[in-house]
Amino acid sequence: MANYTAADIRTLRERTGAGMLDVKRALEEADGDQDRAQEIIRVKGLKGVAKREGRAAAEGLVAIDVVPTPDGEGETGVMVEVNSETDFVAKNQTFISFADRVLAAAVASGARDVDALLAADSDGVGVQSVVDDVAATLGEKIQVRRLARVSGQKVASYLHRTAKDLPPAVGVLVATDAAGADVAHDVALHVAAYSPTYLSREEVPAETVADERRIAEDTARNEGKPEGALPKIIEGRLNGFFKENCLLDQAFAKDPKKTVGQVVREAGGTVTGFARFRVGA
Repeated sequence: MANYTAADIRTLRERTGAGMLDVKRALEEADGDQDRAQEIIRVKGLKGVAKREGRAAAEGLVAIDVVPTPDGEGETGVMVEVNSETDFVAKNQTFISFADRVLAAAVASGARDVDALLAADSDGVGVQSVVDDVAATLGEKIQVRRLARVSGQKVASYLHRTAKDLPPAVGVLVATDAAGADVAHDVALHVAAYSPTYLSREEVPAETVADERRIAEDTARNEGKPEGALPKIIEGRLNGFFKENCLLDQAFAKDPKKTVGQVVREAGGTVTGFARFRVGA
């Protein structure tokens, strides 16, 4: 006769994120003791960490915190993406709490890349050890994939859920001067929806501009455009590239007759930086 109930199974699954069969086996081995069963799942999970390294971890969440800069003159937004293999684990409270811990370590350490973050301290242990521990508990490959830091006089943040029962999968940070703070949130919403690659056309690498110019010329020639019209056509298509990929050149989501740059300038402000993450992208 089973020494546990359906409620026990549900509770342990919520605590660990483990599969139904693993939970049942752990409860049987632990004679129904929840804490002992959780320990069994964790120990067995540690043995499987190496085996899971090759698996894809494309689910997960984005977490953000905005804190004052050390000099008190501005703000820094810190954003992390942490991944799991399944959305079932992504919405598990153990995973969500783990993501919060990783974010706290990112803020406290000042880490600027994932390697530095994994080596950072979290309550006396390295973040990499925290990752391994939660992977063992949850029975999936767990990954800290990306870290971004954006600083400015003001930093606006936005988190978006792509499904109501899942944690945020899209995160945005937008830094502005003090005058731009009034429109920064709207700009962050725009960034979430339109996914710009660069802040301005001046930030596009020269080699990328050269490639786009070459592609525009080759395309125009293949279309049989007149030789004399090529320079104008090339510049027009290059401008089209900027309008699609540069934040300040994009048509503003809330008023497409204006660019994002125009909206910010009309507010008397300046956007100084941004970052956008989408889980798995």
